[in-house]
Amino acid sequence: MKFSEIPYQRLTVEQVAPQVEQLIAALDAATNGCEACEVYERYNALVVQVESTVALVYIRNHLDTTDALYAAEQDYYDEQIPRLTELLHGFATKLMLTPHLKALEDKYGEQAFRRTAIELRTFSPAILEDMQEENRLETQYTKLLASAQIDFDGGVYTLAQLAAFHVHADRDVRKRSMETKAAWFESHKAEFDELYDKLVALRTQMGRKMGYDNYLPLGYDRRARDCYGPAEVAKFRAAVVEHIVPVAHRLKREQAARIGADALTLFDDGFLYKSGNAAPIGTPEEIFANGKKMYHELSDETGRFIDDMLDMDAFDVLARQNKAGGGFCYSMSAYNLPFIFANFNGTSDDIETLTHEAGHAFAAWEAYKYPAEAQRNPTYDAAETHSMSMEFLTWPWMELFYGGQTDKFKQSHLAGALTFLPYGVMVDHFQHIVYENPSLSPQQRCDEWKKLEAIYRPWLDYDMPFYGEGRRWMGQGHIYTDPLYYIDYCFAQANALSVWALAQQDAADAWRRYYGFVSLAGTKNFVDLNHAAGLGDPFSAETLKRVATEALAWLDEQPKLD
Repeated sequence: MKFSEIPYQRLTVEQVAPQVEQLIAALDAATNGCEACEVYERYNALVVQVESTVALVYIRNHLDTTDALYAAEQDYYDEQIPRLTELLHGFATKLMLTPHLKALEDKYGEQAFRRTAIELRTFSPAILEDMQEENRLETQYTKLLASAQIDFDGGVYTLAQLAAFHVHADRDVRKRSMETKAAWFESHKAEFDELYDKLVALRTQMGRKMGYDNYLPLGYDRRARDCYGPAEVAKFRAAVVEHIVPVAHRLKREQAARIGADALTLFDDGFLYKSGNAAPIGTPEEIFANGKKMYHELSDETGRFIDDMLDMDAFDVLARQNKAGGGFCYSMSAYNLPFIFANFNGTSDDIETLTHEAGHAFAAWEAYKYPAEAQRNPTYDAAETHSMSMEFLTWPWMELFYGGQTDKFKQSHLAGALTFLPYGVMVDHFQHIVYENPSLSPQQRCDEWKKLEAIYRPWLDYDMPFYGEGRRWMGQGHIYTDPLYYIDYCFAQANALSVWALAQQDAADAWRRYYGFVSLAGTKNFVDLNHAAGLGDPFSAETLKRVATEALAWLDEQPKLD
């Protein structure tokens, strides 16, 4: 079935409630493990139906934020998802108390039920209305970004489309485009401040209702973290400061010299070569044809995967008016269909996004072999390992997309992975400060961001309106809609750099380890997945030091490009 052919019908609490009641009664009546497993399979089918319906609405609403039907349905689910969660948690609570739990663990794995135990800590009827309001505020933020209609040099652009000018070879164009973007954010900064004020206060209230001092413990549970906590995250951030920031600073100094800039301003930050950044060649149709060739040659599994994705038209990647920004992959298990959403703008981000989101989609496609949704869904750090590693594993085919600019792309991609880490942990550090100090004023939050910039990205000159006030974080959607997510990208980037290093020695071995990691889906926690695939300790300062050293040595060996 093609994505466009998937029928939509609203799924209501009134429809789900009696089904959950029947499942609870059946579980209570189960006399042995086999009967309990049969009830669990019926429950899993209901979870798949709920999650796939919600995902379908989310995707179609993002494809056109002005579509009245799906805008209304998104509003409906913003209100009803907490109530649906309450119903499903009612069954999950009973499930964890059943005398047949051991039989369930033997069949579906202990990890599935460890995840269930964590999920039960993320909900209480006391926070139901708060969750509804949180959903509404997050949707409001997405709509605000998508509403941008920015006049620039005779055209009208969305934020995603305008981004292509931020890496233009003409420095004046870069500067003016960034100033134009800043002016749009400046005109809406009161709205961004108000939204974040409400979200921080609301999430803090939710954490306290769940018995915590602040939002952070609840936030960690919502990210399903079962093998590390804030202490490990803080150590990782410190290791990035020690081992990665100096490397990133060196790379950025070299970039400034390469493009002839005395200081690296915000509008220079993304411009990597005086001759221009590597840009993909070919039409979207040619890019997809080359993508098909690439995935067929990478492995038998990825060949079958890309055929399925293309057959189902499971992509929407072109930026356009009223389409939400960003990129993501959403899985709809009811149809064995992952869907890739992106906003191509003619930059190298197009190919990196395509390989990144294809990594997510491939992992989802592989995971459909497991019978239970809890087995299919890895934690977020593992999921980002799927995507970020795929970006590097596809390097041997980059000439299809970049032609004579392939060396430029590879060098910028690897350097970008290193320079991303300081930004990624800074986003995480900022959120920890905010949720540990929820009474901070909007100005104080911006002051904290500026302090962190000096620690994590001391090479950047922010002397321009809006951004110079420490407000860049307002455009980082995860801060609003996916709190505490960003550190998952950072752990995954460390893993992906390990995969890259392995691939330089033995590409086949790197693929085997990656596929081993992916094929386990959500059956193990993040640390155990790493050990099973032989990727090492992602939290280790030594891992960061090693991958940084190897990446820098590789970059030093490459021809110097301008």
